[in-house]
Amino acid sequence: MRYYIIAGEASGDLHASNLIKEIKREDDEAVVRGWGGDLMRDAGVEIVRHYKDTAIMGFVTVLKNLHKIKANIRFCCEDILAWKPDVVILVDYAGFNMRIARFAKNYGIRVFYYISPKLWAWNTGRVRKIKRYVDRMYTIFPFETAFYERYNYVVQYGGNPLVDAIAGRSHSMETFTEFITAKKLPDKPIVALLAGSRRQELRYVLPTMLKMVGHFPDYQFVIAGAPSMTDTDYAPYVKDVPVRIIYGDTYRLLSQARAALVTSGTATLETALLRIPQVVCYNGEGGRLSYYLFKTFVKVKYISLVNLIFGGEVVRELMMQHLTERNVLNELSRILYSEREREKMLRNYDEIIYRLGPSGASKHFAEMMVNDLRKDLAL
Repeated sequence: MRYYIIAGEASGDLHASNLIKEIKREDDEAVVRGWGGDLMRDAGVEIVRHYKDTAIMGFVTVLKNLHKIKANIRFCCEDILAWKPDVVILVDYAGFNMRIARFAKNYGIRVFYYISPKLWAWNTGRVRKIKRYVDRMYTIFPFETAFYERYNYVVQYGGNPLVDAIAGRSHSMETFTEFITAKKLPDKPIVALLAGSRRQELRYVLPTMLKMVGHFPDYQFVIAGAPSMTDTDYAPYVKDVPVRIIYGDTYRLLSQARAALVTSGTATLETALLRIPQVVCYNGEGGRLSYYLFKTFVKVKYISLVNLIFGGEVVRELMMQHLTERNVLNELSRILYSEREREKMLRNYDEIIYRLGPSGASKHFAEMMVNDLRKDLAL
């Protein structure tokens, strides 16, 4: 069968790649084309556009790039029609993918959605569009089942794929000494910096993170290099700052860190699953205007997946104008030096891990999708 899959950022590339590997095991005749990244390409997907060329974040930045977004949508629709897939699988990335869902449905192409758009956060009214344009929704958070039930829409939950990714990571038994020896790092405790996978995130978040280096001389700060970035992208920010960048080993780095500063997104949950205390950082173009728009339109109290899954504050979130040097210093000091605060955060992490369930999600979702598609095609 022919699968067209669309992921618009690093986390989607990760989840889509694991899903495709499992789909190919279930369907030995699977042919896959789509939008994504290097991990999807390695899994056997013919990549049409790389997410590093399409990822746009923030209210103001999106408005300034509407022409580019529209051009990408138009090109994607044309490519889908020309390739004639049996199903389009959409991975999160709601602003783009909901438009593709409407297009595909209108042309009689099946639409599966993997990793629900965060309608519970942004726009509950979009549930009507989901019901109209999406044939099957596969969710990765338990609370989403109850959310959709309120709108009489049945979804399928198969676990969380991040649990799979963490469970299957390499070097899981590595010691701190082995890690710093392999990476040629000094023998000092590590603070990991996860500044995101988009250039806008580097611009608006990383400089504040790097201000911590001078405040903690007994620690070394190491940036988890995003797969879509190069030294050239980081160069303007790390010049004259004693910081290392390690590419392609984020889980390995996090596992050995004493604490982490993390840009809001999937990385916050990955950090929690690895049981590393963290401070969540978020900023973007527009400053107070963006913060006002966020508070006006967002319908949830928290932005991090950690706090959303738990239903309360597990990790501190520093957003927009609150992402200041003083605030980051205070919060990082708290999780580095207070054993009481660290233990409390780790206990709450354990509750989140329990709620997400065991590994095997990617396999479960692939089985459901292949079986569902075969049933649909048999009708």
